[in-house]
Amino acid sequence: MAHRIITQVLLIGTRAVGRAFVEAYRQHTASTAYTAATAAGRVGSSQTSDSITRKNNGLTLDEACKILNVPPPKQGEANMEEMMERFKRLFDANEPKAGGSFYLQSKILRARERIEQQVREDKEKMEREKELEEGWKPKVYKDR
Repeated sequence: MAHRIITQVLLIGTRAVGRAFVEAYRQHTASTAYTAATAAGRVGSSQTSDSITRKNNGLTLDEACKILNVPPPKQGEANMEEMMERFKRLFDANEPKAGGSFYLQSKILRARERIEQQVREDKEKMEREKELEEGWKPKVYKDR
């Protein structure tokens, strides 16, 4: 009699745990597929680069420019002095020791990093395009 009860409890417990694992696997698979689709730009944002950037950094270029109140960089050119001046002013104004917000301070820092990243990527892209236009000219160093 006791062995019957123990067997039933084990079977019911195993079935419940098995169903939980199957459901967790389904959720994981769906989440992974959604993340991959978002990174590829097929879901949500229409701009692929911004969705990938959001995954890496957490901010799009538009959000970063709005936070620091600067115009977006055009073709690798931005007024970095103005951006740094606004960054320093906002960063210092949100100092947690002076009663500011650590969250806002971190958003301001991420905004500056995002704009710098965009300027750097645009400059590299322009240099590659210029090199392709002119043709590849390797730098040759002669031994002394």
